[in-house]
Amino acid sequence: MENKYQISTEKQLLDVEMIHDFLSTKAYWSLKIPKETVVKAIEHSLCFGVYEGNEQLGFARVISDYSTIAYLGDVFILEAHRGKGLSKLLMEAIMNHDELQGLRRWILLTGDAHGLYKKYGWKEIADSTVWLELHDPGVYKDRV
Repeated sequence: MENKYQISTEKQLLDVEMIHDFLSTKAYWSLKIPKETVVKAIEHSLCFGVYEGNEQLGFARVISDYSTIAYLGDVFILEAHRGKGLSKLLMEAIMNHDELQGLRRWILLTGDAHGLYKKYGWKEIADSTVWLELHDPGVYKDRV
């Protein structure tokens, strides 16, 4: 892949408006998420932006203690830029990030990108009987 695309973890480069727009209107997992929630999530996560020059084309964030566990979430490439290998470039940057090495467990939720993550060693949960969740899929729908 050409060097015309870059990955950065510098939060000041993030296009928060674009990220919020995508997450609140296009991402099935976070429809109607308030902007202040996105801002707070960014503040408390290790964020990865995909860029062509100054334009942000994609995003992902990792929540971690940097010692034992990491949660990968909000991964996306804008629709107009899909099919260029950018999700692979993004995943390689995440999986090779110095602060995320030697973790005992990575977790994520996905409804449609299993093939991408499996290329990086991810597998379905071997024993779902040990997992519990507290999930409110409508949490953003009643907010203004």
